[in-house]
Amino acid sequence: MTKFAANRREANALLLAGLAGCAFGPARAETTDPWPDLARDLFPGKTIVIDDAIALEAPVRAEDAAIVPMTMRLTRPGLKKATLVIDQNPMPMAAAFTFGADAGVSFVETRTRVNSYSNVHAVAETSDGALHAQVKFVKAAGGCSAPAGKDMDEAAANMGKMKYRAFKSADPARREAQIMIRHPNSSGMQMDQLTHLYIPAHYVDKVEVRQGDALLFAMDGGISLSEDPIFRFDFTPNGARTLSVEAHDTKGNVFKQEWPIGEAS
Repeated sequence: MTKFAANRREANALLLAGLAGCAFGPARAETTDPWPDLARDLFPGKTIVIDDAIALEAPVRAEDAAIVPMTMRLTRPGLKKATLVIDQNPMPMAAAFTFGADAGVSFVETRTRVNSYSNVHAVAETSDGALHAQVKFVKAAGGCSAPAGKDMDEAAANMGKMKYRAFKSADPARREAQIMIRHPNSSGMQMDQLTHLYIPAHYVDKVEVRQGDALLFAMDGGISLSEDPIFRFDFTPNGARTLSVEAHDTKGNVFKQEWPIGEAS
């Protein structure tokens, strides 16, 4: 073998090694599981059991990473709280729901942003503080930095407006409803398409839903909730004639609205 051939062979070997490093090195970094640290930070001192006390419905591959539907179903009686965690998101805790004592909520559905391929955890807490979880893997990318779907001036003009819709439930003794809150829910990672400046984070961080004076659920949320947050849920009617919502955002705005509890559409 000539010296030139030997050098060429050595160069090819180094090139292949470099390509392998590019292919496999980052992949190993990306597969680092953030869940143990997240579980410790979000639920300090708690042990989380993976079982069927809560069910999580999420798409395997999202059609739109900025609007990914997710549903948590409370399959065991006595669950007082459910938290949705998108592990790889910059702010992983998407929404934490605390349910009223007699609300009878058996599911809650919302729309989220998913920033990269990620495990999603639904964690439920029982009345005695025990934690139960389910996990799904969702393929999506870029949801937190995706441009807003609406003109920012239009979004500002309609901020805080709400829509309520009732649905027929399979169980005649229960009701099902959906609430939509108009809000850009800016993540802080989105760029203004005209100025090329980042839009400051501004999102709905608290929501309370009541029938009459009784709490159905209270929600604490973050940037992982999508633009114009939507909440669909069921509940046990208590005879109250109205359903009301009070929402707060990170700029101190408070939005309130109330509707009569009528027949489902």
